[in-house]
Amino acid sequence: MDEIKRAELCSGAYGIVRENVDMSTLTTFHVGGPCDVLIEVTSEKEALRTVRFLRNNAIPFTVMGNGSNLLVRDGGIRGVVLKMGSKLADVEVRGNRIIAQAGAMLSIVSQKGFKAGLTGMEELSGIPGSVGGGVIMNAGAYGREMKDVVTSIRAIDRDNRLVTLTIDEMDMGYRTSRMLSEDMVVTEITFDLKQDAPEAIMARYQDYATRRATKQPLDKFSAGSTFKRPTGYFAGKLIEDAGLRGYGYHDAQVSEKHCGFVVNNGKATASDVLHVIRHVQESVKAQFGVTLETEVRIIGED
Repeated sequence: MDEIKRAELCSGAYGIVRENVDMSTLTTFHVGGPCDVLIEVTSEKEALRTVRFLRNNAIPFTVMGNGSNLLVRDGGIRGVVLKMGSKLADVEVRGNRIIAQAGAMLSIVSQKGFKAGLTGMEELSGIPGSVGGGVIMNAGAYGREMKDVVTSIRAIDRDNRLVTLTIDEMDMGYRTSRMLSEDMVVTEITFDLKQDAPEAIMARYQDYATRRATKQPLDKFSAGSTFKRPTGYFAGKLIEDAGLRGYGYHDAQVSEKHCGFVVNNGKATASDVLHVIRHVQESVKAQFGVTLETEVRIIGED
């Protein structure tokens, strides 16, 4: 990025701008090198203006939400990281619907729904991500996915237009969507839920929260489930059967609590985490002939 373009980005017209930000402070894995420029947008209009400037000037950019599904390599990220975070996180309940800006956390959107007597997000409420990232990846848990509760979205498409897509137009599959394949920038999500007694909703929510606490390494730095579920198998079971429970390299480790998670015990680098991921993939492939694909997005430079 040349100095003229960098100066324009830092002018204040495109959101809150910081330079050379350590990505380990912005991701739940707590690893990764610096990005050149971080822009946190504060409105949909600002997001549109920023994306247009970046694309029109051929400046590479990476969109992130809460950083809960990202593994940033140790060399960091060149270009711009466009953060759809707490400055773009308004949530409004309208009858059986919730309209949330992309930076709103799934946990907060779920809780607002619960308080309004709206059911449908109990299974998703513990996912530590934003609704924007969640809908792009069609995040899911306990048999429910974002596609089951979302009715429409607003997004910036590849032609820099602000468009509205219905659920039928979003092509949502297992950890994928049209928004992902077409490099859209999601700005707003509408959820369609159902009424139920708040006591019943909270009982289900507490049940799923207890399951997570007892079965997942929530006390460790991670990006949630590291691997996608291979057809006909469970990633965690394959990893355990391969004898890799607790396998570690420096401070990165296959969780002893849940083998589907690779965790950072505190001082791991991205290279350490990637070493564990590759070892797991190679071992499972050699023993069972199954290819494990990562669910976590791996980005940046070595």
